[in-house]
Amino acid sequence: MSENQAQGGPGAAANAAGRLRAALARDGMLVMPGGCSPLYAKIAEAAGFEAFFVAGSQLSAFIYGVPDVGLIGMRDMSAHVQQIARVTSIPVLVDGDTGYGNAVGVHYAVREFIAAGAAGVQFEDQEAPKKSGTGAGRRCIPVAEAVGKIRAAVAARDAIDPGFVICARCDVIGAEGGSFDEAVERCTAYIADGGADLVWLNSPESLDQIRRACEAVPGPVLTTWAQPGPTPTIEQFADLGLKVILFPVVASLAGAAASWHVLHDLRERGTVALDEWGRWTAAHGWTRSRLGDLVGLPGIRGIEENFLPAEAQRDYSSTYGPMSR
Repeated sequence: MSENQAQGGPGAAANAAGRLRAALARDGMLVMPGGCSPLYAKIAEAAGFEAFFVAGSQLSAFIYGVPDVGLIGMRDMSAHVQQIARVTSIPVLVDGDTGYGNAVGVHYAVREFIAAGAAGVQFEDQEAPKKSGTGAGRRCIPVAEAVGKIRAAVAARDAIDPGFVICARCDVIGAEGGSFDEAVERCTAYIADGGADLVWLNSPESLDQIRRACEAVPGPVLTTWAQPGPTPTIEQFADLGLKVILFPVVASLAGAAASWHVLHDLRERGTVALDEWGRWTAAHGWTRSRLGDLVGLPGIRGIEENFLPAEAQRDYSSTYGPMSR
């Protein structure tokens, strides 16, 4: 990782944005997991994924303990994204909610996220205060206003880093008075009139809707899947013509589910629960030392050896802890 990447900023954003654009430009579909923390992004990178999504719903829940109803501000998200972009080399796509206001808010949000080291941002067409994109009660702004916000995002991007990716999310399926046909019309306008690099078709109700959208929209389509029943395979999604299949909360929800299980099991059965969990995680490739590796603990000794005077060096040979044995 270069010094510019490690510190974030426009140079890091340009590097990451270029890699995200390259992934979007090539043939085939990009599989993108998401979550809310630097560690989850590093785990995604270690697993071989090429990009990571920072979900506002998960930042709201995991960092602030509040619901996804527009309570997280632009600076809350940009500061958090900066920490993620600093420690991972895969591009980060940011959830920009509704853009923190009108076109003016969108303009400044793009500047913030480029400075934070993100590769791209998505803005949704919901009316503020927003609701969760997977829940009820959503309302969408007029399409002309939404197109104007996308144009403002593109103009702000072009003035700083033309490679930065602008994704326009359409939430009209399942919203008040919304329909699939309107979603296709909006997605088309967001690319043709707004200049978005790709569109996010939110809440599709069937694979056929995804296929029809990919055929009709004049640009790359991203979507998620939250319908009941077995999840379609990656190959099925790719065959529909999708450019990105996004699993926006998979990392953080998996962590929460594991915590729920282990803490309840510890309360009910005692320390045997910890031993069983330790064996299970070790069998599946996770150990306590792996956490140290992901956050860069082995490199600390190298810094100490290279730059600390002899009297300040730590004694690692005769001291120990549970993780060092």
